[in-house]
Amino acid sequence: MKAMKEERGTKPVRFDFAAYALPGELDLNNLAAGFGITRRYRWEEPMVLCPIHLKPLPTDRYETTQVYLYYFGGIVFINCPEEIISNFFLRVESISHEMRGHRNTPFRDNYSLEIDAEAKPSITNDSSIMPTYDPAFIDIICFVIAKSVALERIEEKVDTVLDEMEGFIGLLGLGKLGIPDKKLAKLASTILGFKYRSLAHIMVLDKPDVTWDNLEADRLYQTMANLFELNQRYSEIRHKSETLMDIAEVFSSLSHARRAARLELAIIILILIEIILYIFEILWKPA
Repeated sequence: MKAMKEERGTKPVRFDFAAYALPGELDLNNLAAGFGITRRYRWEEPMVLCPIHLKPLPTDRYETTQVYLYYFGGIVFINCPEEIISNFFLRVESISHEMRGHRNTPFRDNYSLEIDAEAKPSITNDSSIMPTYDPAFIDIICFVIAKSVALERIEEKVDTVLDEMEGFIGLLGLGKLGIPDKKLAKLASTILGFKYRSLAHIMVLDKPDVTWDNLEADRLYQTMANLFELNQRYSEIRHKSETLMDIAEVFSSLSHARRAARLELAIIILILIEIILYIFEILWKPA
């Protein structure tokens, strides 16, 4: 195996990555049970499989067709033609409903890594060139682009809610409070979900463990994280979420005030009815 790698190292080797963001999270342990895999996966640990045989791959894999699956709904295929990707999704749909409809998802990205001993190292937002091969490079690229497409999915949802809120604010300017309480509670839940998924599940602020001991891997991760603006995009999601929450709190206060005003009006009406009945009772009482 070592001799084979050295022989391969004399000519450029290319790895092509295709990342997808699914509509929701993935239960990797449920998937593992469906594939006949007995090990348990931690929430921060990806599942690495052969997309053809649906079997785990060894840690010393090299130039193999692979797929990385993450709890937050990110999937990255390596050296997989479209036919293999489609067949993988079709086979896994029966185990995970989140795999359904993947062909219609707009949240996807492509990347490439070239191993070339004679080329200068280069890292861009479309590709990277490294003089030597390190399995950590594969892990890091998958990690970064999976987070990137997952963030893109959340960004679109945040913008959709912002647009919806803009319509409600327009109605409020006309003196109309157009959000029912049930709708308001659902919006608040959605906003909190943005903050929770982007921080806890997508692990935007986390670094892969390998970067602490591998300087080249750390440099690749830091450079790619900056190129894909992971921290900036997370900050924008957090800022927009906080803005949305402030708006939701304003609408909630107005809704509570509206309910209190209605309750006070109902009490006043009941008192008036009681007074009127009392007056009628006095007027019509026999002498």
